[in-house]
Amino acid sequence: MAHHGRMRNVTVAWQPAAERFEALGGHALHPIHINAPHEGAATGFSPADLLLAAAGSCAAWDVVEILRKQRQQLSALSVSVHGRQGEGPPHEFEDVELVFEAAGRGLDPRKVERAVALSETRYCSVLATIRGVARVSCRVEVREAAV
Repeated sequence: MAHHGRMRNVTVAWQPAAERFEALGGHALHPIHINAPHEGAATGFSPADLLLAAAGSCAAWDVVEILRKQRQQLSALSVSVHGRQGEGPPHEFEDVELVFEAAGRGLDPRKVERAVALSETRYCSVLATIRGVARVSCRVEVREAAV
């Protein structure tokens, strides 16, 4: 492992009574429960869903920051992340599509599309990592915020 750059540390601990894992990151007060693949009720996100959530939130944060710097009036942003996995083990993601829905007052659709493109190709660490395996694509829908 390279010894330069920023280190991130997460601890994942098995909770046998709950049949799930608990992940603790940099903010110990905010654990994430992760589902173990088993029959019965879900106990949290699955690891694969968590990867998609990480991709969506990482990319969306870049978009929020870029639009904020451009003084765009963003009032809502959601990202639907669709991942298609391979048939057999290890079921790697082959395609990941992020659909951004942005709303605001007088948003410039070109600026929103540019912010998404910058996140996708330059800033989002999660997308940069999974792009080595999966085809990543983004779509953008911009609407005027309801007054």
